[in-house]
Amino acid sequence: MLTLPPFLLLLLSIPIILFLTPQLLLPKTLTAITTTSDLDELDDLNLFQRATTLSSPDLTSPVSTHKIAFLFLTNSNLTFSPLWDLFFSSHAPLLSVYVHADPSSPFLLPPSPSFRLRLIPSKPTARAHPSLISAARRLLAFALLDDPRNAFFAILSQHCIPLRPFPSLHRALFSPSPSQSFIEILPPKPSLWPRYIARGATAMLPEIPFSRFRVGSQFFALTRRHASLVVRDRVLWPKFRLPCLPSSKHSCYPEEHYFPTLLSMMDPKGCTGYTLTRVNWTFIVDGHPHLYSPEEISPELVRKLRKSDSGHEFMFARKFSPGCLKPLMEIAKSVILKED
Repeated sequence: MLTLPPFLLLLLSIPIILFLTPQLLLPKTLTAITTTSDLDELDDLNLFQRATTLSSPDLTSPVSTHKIAFLFLTNSNLTFSPLWDLFFSSHAPLLSVYVHADPSSPFLLPPSPSFRLRLIPSKPTARAHPSLISAARRLLAFALLDDPRNAFFAILSQHCIPLRPFPSLHRALFSPSPSQSFIEILPPKPSLWPRYIARGATAMLPEIPFSRFRVGSQFFALTRRHASLVVRDRVLWPKFRLPCLPSSKHSCYPEEHYFPTLLSMMDPKGCTGYTLTRVNWTFIVDGHPHLYSPEEISPELVRKLRKSDSGHEFMFARKFSPGCLKPLMEIAKSVILKED
């Protein structure tokens, strides 16, 4: 029988160790890597770990120089980039812009002379699917790592527009200090039950009892502390990552539940409970809010969209059709970007 020298046995064992190590180091919340989605999950996990361990905030700079990170979730080109360019103009030192563009759709970087736009490595997304949560967390993680002065993180879509000039937004977020996140967290209602059991009657237990389950807008502005909390989460995410049952396809909107539930459970007093993005749910078509047409655009509409029933002012609005760009640009300087 052939006996191998000890050093040769060690040499032969190295490939085996390298193959097994990732499996042994997987956190308990992840399954073994057997599918593409699991590989994506591990890739994201590595990014999130770096974001929470290496992204120290810049505490030496005054609040007046802290930046707002604008995080665009899109599956098409940024139709309203000319309007955003006007909004960002002359304020580049106080903002960062990041885009997560679905790789299955062609995306062209818009001309952006007023700001630096960073297109982050993205992965496919789908409506009513946890991939939208992953994309938002990915944007937050990249923005945390990219600039220690990013103090607020605003999630937006390609259908969003600004309603007020940049200085108004900066004052609203940082006055007196960036202490609260602007995220909609609605009170629990019995009507949430179908959404709660969309993955199965007991799928959320024991971590999320029905009494702690929340709903809100998928568009929000988080403080750096809350952005870090979101990408650090390993407890609630596995629950929302579960696929919905085929019979629950009309009740499956994980992106509207994960963020409000997580922050409501972890730090309810650190959240305003409302979003800064106005959406018109008066006319719902296939689960989508009202889509504004060019004929509806007017100074009166912009002023109406700014106001809310709860006393605060909206800073953004959605959802606008591509044809709205021209009439919006016509009133951009005189209405949208004009200080009151």
